[in-house]
Amino acid sequence: IHDMLFLLFLPCFCSGQPAAPPLRFSTFLDPSNTVSLRWDHDKEELMTLELQICTTGWVAFGFSPCGELPGFDILAGRVFPKGSISFSVC
Repeated sequence: IHDMLFLLFLPCFCSGQPAAPPLRFSTFLDPSNTVSLRWDHDKEELMTLELQICTTGWVAFGFSPCGELPGFDILAGRVFPKGSISFSVC
């Protein structure tokens, strides 16, 4: 998967692990429909998010309780040339 970053949701391909449940909600975040966000939550309100975006290697995604910068959190991710993925909370 070259130049594609799957951020926040990484399915487990380990033997014996159950498959992740399908995500019920989705939207595109841009007018050209190239940035896709899918999400769901369980009974305890634990959120699962999947962000799909074509990138040259970097992506950042912000969360805010009211859509403003004060109090926001950012996840930053990178795809390295050999395909490994790294992301962190800023």
